[in-house]
Amino acid sequence: MPPADACRDRPVRVAILDHTAELGGAELALTRLLDALDPALVDPVVVLFSSGPLEERIRLSGHQVVVVPLDPTVRDAARATGPVGAVGAAAATTGFLGRLVGALRRLDVDVLHSTSLKADLLAVPAAAALRLPLVWHVHDRIADDYLPARTVRALRTVARHVPYAVVANSEATAATLPGARRLTVANPGLSPDQVATVPRDRQPTGPPVVGMVGRLSPTKGQLVLVRAARRVVDARPDVRFRLLGAAAFGAHDYERELRDEIDRLGLAEVVELAGFVTDPRPQLDGLSVCVHASTVPEPFGQVVTEAMAWGVPVVATRGGGIDEIVRTHPVGTETGLLVAPNDEQALAEAILEVVEHPVEALARAARAHADVAGRFDAERGATGITGVWQSAASDPGWWRPRARGTRMVHTDSRQLTGPHEPS
Repeated sequence: MPPADACRDRPVRVAILDHTAELGGAELALTRLLDALDPALVDPVVVLFSSGPLEERIRLSGHQVVVVPLDPTVRDAARATGPVGAVGAAAATTGFLGRLVGALRRLDVDVLHSTSLKADLLAVPAAAALRLPLVWHVHDRIADDYLPARTVRALRTVARHVPYAVVANSEATAATLPGARRLTVANPGLSPDQVATVPRDRQPTGPPVVGMVGRLSPTKGQLVLVRAARRVVDARPDVRFRLLGAAAFGAHDYERELRDEIDRLGLAEVVELAGFVTDPRPQLDGLSVCVHASTVPEPFGQVVTEAMAWGVPVVATRGGGIDEIVRTHPVGTETGLLVAPNDEQALAEAILEVVEHPVEALARAARAHADVAGRFDAERGATGITGVWQSAASDPGWWRPRARGTRMVHTDSRQLTGPHEPS
C-alpha cells in the first residue's frame, strides 16, 4: 500500500455501507471493528439500507449511523436474484441511488467501504458519482459452490477493475478473487470480552450438551447435525442438543424442514431450537462441545473462533476459512476435530469422541484458547483496515484509468494479518 498522507489534519472520514440491519456474521464483525478503531485516525459513519437490530447496536455503542431506506420489496426480490439482481432492482427503484448519493455527499466522507455483496455493487455507482475511492470488504467466498455462476463472474470482474482495494475476511475468500485490486486479508477479530480469562478446566455438570450457534440456513448444516444427533443419542442417550439461531434471509422454509426432521427422527425431547440470542457466551458456558457443520466451505468461521476463545471444545467441518482456524497437526498440537462436510456419521463419531474423552477434549480446547486469542484480535484487524482507508484517502490519482498493460499492485495479506500460519 502507498503510505498514508502524513499531512492530513483530521481523521479519515469513512462511510461503511451495508444493505441489511440484521445481525449476521459480517454485521457482528462490523460492530467489533468499529469499537476497535482509533478515533484519532478514523471517523466512521455506518450507512444502512434498512432499520433493524444492527442500527440499534451501533447507536448504543456510540457510533454514527444513517439509514437510507431501500424499498423492502426490492430487498426481498434481491434475495432471490442475488447481488447482481439487487443492483438492477435498486436502479429501477425511483430515487434510491439518488438518495444514497445525496446522503453520502452530506456526510462529507473521504472513502466508501462496503461490507456486504449487495452493498458492494450498489456502492459502485455512488462512488463513481462522488468520485470517491471504494473499498470492498468481502465476507463471502466468490465461488460457484456458494453463489450463482453469473454472480461469481460479475463480482470477480468488478473486483478486478473498480474498487480502490478489496479486503477479504480469510485467505480462502481471497483465493476466490483472482486479480482483485490491492487484495488484502483481515480476519474478523475478537474483542477482549470474547476471550475467557483462563481456559476451561472441566466440562459443565449434568448431561453433555452439544451446541451449534448460527442462523438457520441450509449452508450452515443444522440438518446434518440433527441427523448425526440420532446416531449420537443411540450410543449415548443422555446427550442433548441445543441449536442457537433464527431463520434469516428468507430461510423460514428450512426451519420448517428442520423441525419436521427432528420429529421424524424422534428427537423432539433431545434437540432444542433455542432461537436467536444476543450474547452467546452464557450459552457457551453450558456446552460440552460446539459444532460447526457447514455444508460448503465457510468463508471464515467466526463462531469457531468465538467458541475456542471461550474455552469450548470444537468439532467443525473442513474447508474454507475453517482450515485456517483449527489446527489438526502435528500430533499433540491439535486445537479441534475436523470432519468432512455432509458426513453425519463422521460428525457423530467426532461428537462422541469429545463427550467420551473429556480430558483430551479439554486439552485441545486449552490450546485453542491460547491460539485464537493470539491470532484473531479485533485491534489487529482494525489497524490493517485503517491502513487501507488511509492509503485510499491519500491517493489523489487512483481515479484515473489505468494504462493498458499496467500491472496491478497487490498488497500481501501478511501486512494485515502477520505471517500466515498453516493449520
